[in-house]
Amino acid sequence: MAVLSDDQIQARVGELDGWDYAGGALHKDFKLQDFKGSVGFVNRLTPIAEEMNHHPDLAISWNTVTVTLTTHSEGGLTDNDFELAKQIDGLAS
Repeated sequence: MAVLSDDQIQARVGELDGWDYAGGALHKDFKLQDFKGSVGFVNRLTPIAEEMNHHPDLAISWNTVTVTLTTHSEGGLTDNDFELAKQIDGLAS
């Protein structure tokens, strides 16, 4: 799996809703109703990540889940990161 160039990343970040690119990774905060909603969101996200065998870094803080995506094994962003970002966005809508 090829690591994307900075130009490819910048072009594709613009296609995502609310995701930021910093420090070699994609980041997005998802605001939920409360802690239970945050945990539920993570529980819905887990099967998708498992199916793709691509696991995001997650941080839960009461009503916010921060998702960070990068392909650790490749040392940067790949197509999988952008695909998973789109699928995660679908869970939040």
